[in-house]
Amino acid sequence: EKMNDQEAFTEPLCELIKLFGLPFQRKKSSDEENYDVEVSQSIAQLGECYLMRVPSSEVKIQICKSIVNFYNMELPVKLLSGYQPTSANYKIQMAEKGLAEALVLSLELVENQLPEKLWVLKALQHLSTSGENCRQMVKAQAASRLCLYLNGADPSGQLVFRSSDILWNLLENASKEDVVNQLRSLECVQALKEVFLDLVTRGFRHCDHQLRNDLLVIATLLAENPALPMIESGFAELLIVLATFTEVKLPNPLVKDFKFTYSYEDFEMKKLLFNIIGILSKDPSAAQLLSENHVMPALLYYVKRNQNLGFSGWSATQYEELQLHAIALLASVAPVLVDKYLSCQANTLLLVFLEWCISQDPFFGQGNSFHGTGGRGNKLAQMRYSLRALRSVVALYDDAVSINLCDQGAISQLLEILKFAADKSKEKEDTILLEIQVDILFILSVLCDNDIHRKELFSCEGIDILIPFFKMDPRKLYSGFGHNCLLLSALDCLWSCVVGCYIAEDSFIEKQGIFLLLDLLALKEKNLCNIILGVLVDISDNPKTTSHMNIWRGKTDQTAANLLVQLWRQEELDLGVRRDDNGKIVDTKRPIITSFQKQQKVIPLPASCPSFAIMEISESIRAKIYSLFCRLGFENLPGLSAKDLVTLAIIQRYIDFKIGEVWSEICAEVKEEFRPVSSDERILQLISKGSENTGRTVVALQNEVLKRQLHHKIQEEKKTFKEIQATFRQRDLINKSWENFFTRTSNYEALKVRNPMETCKGEQFSFYSRISLVCGKMLELDLMLELEIKKGQRKDLKNYRLSSFN
Repeated sequence: EKMNDQEAFTEPLCELIKLFGLPFQRKKSSDEENYDVEVSQSIAQLGECYLMRVPSSEVKIQICKSIVNFYNMELPVKLLSGYQPTSANYKIQMAEKGLAEALVLSLELVENQLPEKLWVLKALQHLSTSGENCRQMVKAQAASRLCLYLNGADPSGQLVFRSSDILWNLLENASKEDVVNQLRSLECVQALKEVFLDLVTRGFRHCDHQLRNDLLVIATLLAENPALPMIESGFAELLIVLATFTEVKLPNPLVKDFKFTYSYEDFEMKKLLFNIIGILSKDPSAAQLLSENHVMPALLYYVKRNQNLGFSGWSATQYEELQLHAIALLASVAPVLVDKYLSCQANTLLLVFLEWCISQDPFFGQGNSFHGTGGRGNKLAQMRYSLRALRSVVALYDDAVSINLCDQGAISQLLEILKFAADKSKEKEDTILLEIQVDILFILSVLCDNDIHRKELFSCEGIDILIPFFKMDPRKLYSGFGHNCLLLSALDCLWSCVVGCYIAEDSFIEKQGIFLLLDLLALKEKNLCNIILGVLVDISDNPKTTSHMNIWRGKTDQTAANLLVQLWRQEELDLGVRRDDNGKIVDTKRPIITSFQKQQKVIPLPASCPSFAIMEISESIRAKIYSLFCRLGFENLPGLSAKDLVTLAIIQRYIDFKIGEVWSEICAEVKEEFRPVSSDERILQLISKGSENTGRTVVALQNEVLKRQLHHKIQEEKKTFKEIQATFRQRDLINKSWENFFTRTSNYEALKVRNPMETCKGEQFSFYSRISLVCGKMLELDLMLELEIKKGQRKDLKNYRLSSFN
């Protein structure tokens, strides 16, 4: 209070405030925690009381100096006896209790006092390194206040430097969304534009160029928010002109005093400006600006062969990085400026450039930049972004773009590039090569879709290139490199470029294409089944398809019909359709309803909006499987078990069940809104009953199939039992025969009883060899044995038998 009347108190007060800048000391370790409230309050009062209330310039500057000294981590030279220095971050932590917010509010008091303002900004610059302080500063609207001070008069340049540094810290340490919202006013954007333009046209020092680039990064963050008035302020136009004037070489008053020095800072600025063009291309309101300021010709300037020399002041490495960045930008700019794209003959330039990419022209890319990834020592990076640019415009399905490409022989050229990339992939697996192949397959799919002539052109070379994709090792689908996406793209290309053209279809089928599709289908990959079945359904219009499907055999001699039935069962399991253990229908009223459909409430829908029953047809694979069985037939299908036949009975009546579902939805919607008259009620009941009767008919058929299976099983068991019985009888006869033989050969008396019976038959009858099975070996006894026994010449019969056996 006395400071307002007597200046003599100024110096003592400054000395007292200076003490805050000195290192704090403590007697005990617990002092820091015990006195933290008092210390934080004292530090906060520096801003709230002294800085904002004391009019003295010296006091304000000293307060800021003391705050800056908080960040001096040097230990005190002398310590009081019995005291120790506080922890290094103690004062910084104590300053996070409101000091930063008070300093931001005090900026308004020193608005016209440059020295004091610079010291306050310096203090805020240090404080903004803390996230907590940044949140307090944002709460006090620091971003908008600082932005408005950017273009203030300051010969030293510190005002812009410190303000921009604080804005940087706010964007990094606080909520970026809150900071950008504070800068959304036209005044803030205008101030940022003016100080940036001043640095561009008048800044010649190295630090000026660095500061210019820092502001350009802040402008980039602002441009990402379409709500900011970048276009209204003229800032967007200035940035676009700066990005393109070296390539277009048209005079523009906005940059008449600017010259590129081709320094590292200018190179960084060029990349930042390209980046802003990419951001602005996402804003539809900026399309006119991009067109009027010749962005398309500027980007196409780089679509030309690289000679590995310096270009217009840039080194070869820098030019390559700018070239790749510019071509990558085409992917986002070209769809916005299609007319400019066509008028500049961009398709021609890209196709010529792609031809150079696969040529033998020696070129070794540096691959140093983000866009140059994977392009070291080759032209893959250039090829990758050129194809991505083509893909972006082709994805518009614009007839003018497609016609322009096809008239220049794009289909044959793209097939040549696809073969080149596929051959390279065999040498070394690479994600960039996979991406290149995916992009080409997509472009070909769009170009050939619904055009018979283009499909015929594709079939000349394309089918031979496409077939190897379907022979891919299934293990690669789980590698994580992107083979799954590649296979899906190849299937989509097959669907668009082959199916629908009999010449192409015949060629594909002759090359065992149907077998390859069924092999892929047998993998039962969820994301592949739908598209493969869709291809098979459409190509089954060709009569050769069904014969190939019937011939196909998978692992364990699986047939196509069995595979389709298995897929149906798995799909119903995933959809939660109720079936019993034998696969029979449980709910005859709604036999094929899914668990999701059961959970849906009755919602009246307009006629143009499909119901859940209709939407399920396109989302599920059951309709496709039914369509294929309609081609294959439902009778005399090989390789089907009884359980398969039970499921097949449901598949055969799928369309009837689906009609019943639709009628069920109609009945529910009608009853939800109206009460039908008696005649309509009777008709609805008859329709519902007819649908239920269909379900019962199928259940009866399923029971009959299961009954036949049970009967067949019983018959098979009886047959097996009879075979077992016969085996046992035969074994008993063999055992008895052996016992009889053993008795005769081991007991001479028994043999004597046997001999008269045989003697009666006459000695003229021959005694034939008898073969007996003993322990799996054959024992042969001839006539001489019995003759010797008669003569008594062999009495060791047992030993003789064994020796003969051996």
